[in-house]
Amino acid sequence: MDLYQNMAVGESDVGCREDIQTSPVPRAPAKAVPRWGPQHAGARELANLYSPGKRCQEWISVLLCFSLMAFNFCHLLANFHLSHVWYIILGIVAGILTADFASGLVHWGADTWGSVDLPIVGKAFIRPFREHHIDPTAITRHDFIETNGDNCMLTIIPLANMAFSFLTLSPAERYHKYPWDCYVFALAIFVTLTNQIHKWSHTYFGLPRWVTFLQDCRIILPRKHHRVHHVSPHETYFCITTGWLNYPLEKIGFWRNLEDLIQSVTGEKPRSDDMKWAQKK
Repeated sequence: MDLYQNMAVGESDVGCREDIQTSPVPRAPAKAVPRWGPQHAGARELANLYSPGKRCQEWISVLLCFSLMAFNFCHLLANFHLSHVWYIILGIVAGILTADFASGLVHWGADTWGSVDLPIVGKAFIRPFREHHIDPTAITRHDFIETNGDNCMLTIIPLANMAFSFLTLSPAERYHKYPWDCYVFALAIFVTLTNQIHKWSHTYFGLPRWVTFLQDCRIILPRKHHRVHHVSPHETYFCITTGWLNYPLEKIGFWRNLEDLIQSVTGEKPRSDDMKWAQKK
């Protein structure tokens, strides 16, 4: 493993080692402790589940998403009025906050519940979350399509609906709908970029200066901030777009209370499938 991978894996190993050392259960011999990263048995098995069909879905999603995004951006520019300036600012801020919360909700749901064995969604959408906890550097080895395909898929319907409204509504109707379109467009952009931002938070070498500047200004997810989530058992700081909502959600115990509620109703234990994959040798 090269220096880059060692450094990124070490970031995740901190939590895992602390979890092992503070556990009241007697330690197993050092050779029995699973090694985290691409050599981990569970990580190798999960990586092999990435299929050609999944790759095709990601390509289609990326092409449709960015085509619709370009179309809508041109129409937003064509329908711009100076009276819209404050609506644009408000829409961008609201879109970022909504995207950050949505990233946390999806991340928490896929990390905490479900199984890789579930039909369709298991191998297609839950698998990457299981792989990421035992091989955090895997995302840095994914190309643009694999990194962003699923998030692009999520934005296709709202972007298509926006495009349809630009083609069918009257100028007056488009004028009154413009603030909502600004919000939806900002939300779509940040949802689309969430996994790319997440990938950058695990990348310690070769990032463009403008990316590290945005991280340092906390406009996008900072690397040091995201390390908190990678302390085993990965039960906090789920928001991965900007991370702005992580601290307030943690202070009110949002995720913990939601898990307690679901467990009391269903009897399912949080992160049981995640731990199963982590313990593979």
